[in-house]
Amino acid sequence: MKLLLVLDDPRRAQSFVDYLADIGFKCELTLDDEHNVSIWLVDESQWLTAEPEVKRFIAEPLHPRYQDAAWRQGDTQVHFAKGQSQPGLFRDVLSRTGPVNMLVLLACVIVYGFSRLGLPMFELLAFPPQLSLLLGLDFWRGFTPALLHFSLMHLVFNLFWWWYLSSMVERRRGHGKLLLLLLVAALLPNVMQFLTSGPYFGGLSGVVYALLAYVWLSGRLNPMGGIGLPDGMAVIMVVWLVLGFTGVLGPVANLAHLGGGLIGLLQAWLDRAKPVR
Repeated sequence: MKLLLVLDDPRRAQSFVDYLADIGFKCELTLDDEHNVSIWLVDESQWLTAEPEVKRFIAEPLHPRYQDAAWRQGDTQVHFAKGQSQPGLFRDVLSRTGPVNMLVLLACVIVYGFSRLGLPMFELLAFPPQLSLLLGLDFWRGFTPALLHFSLMHLVFNLFWWWYLSSMVERRRGHGKLLLLLLVAALLPNVMQFLTSGPYFGGLSGVVYALLAYVWLSGRLNPMGGIGLPDGMAVIMVVWLVLGFTGVLGPVANLAHLGGGLIGLLQAWLDRAKPVR
């Protein structure tokens, strides 16, 4: 057998294998101890004709042709070579959750839980009433509004997108890059929102917009970098942003969302030529 490619996403690997099967290449998947998936070409004599398909997949891994092939198979399971099995859902999720990712998840859940118990979390963590206070001992309150959520739906929506996007960034760009995006995309958009509406806001959505913009543009600028999002997903988030400014969605921290998105785009452009892990 001939090794074609190594990926860290079992489902994306399976969709590529399904596509290759559609066009006449039989492949197998194996899983190593670090949960990386290797794609093996069974018939090595087909390597020269399979190689262009590998390069095309690397250039545009999110192209609909691969998901279409997976749907035609009618089987959503990942199939590894004999003697191997797909990790369980919990183990798979845990393996994708780095320390920065997990720390923010736990912090948001704990803060929300304490607030439901009646503890004054908003008073403790909200943006200070005067911007000048950030230059003193309350500097940390420029970030902590990102940990505040005002309903279970608000919390679940933000944490899902935080986990999904930050897992890609932390695995491919490192803990430091994710931490940088987290801090900058919380602080600066929070200042923007404060100048517009005062200190009565909270949520991780500004950071989520920064990560979404970063992952999407990084995928466009560096298709081989291992992270990216379909254009359709980016369009949906832009539409959601526009709807927020129209007032249809009610009170929304629109400036925090816009500021986060701009920060993510800028950081992706700055990182466009940097090597990935």
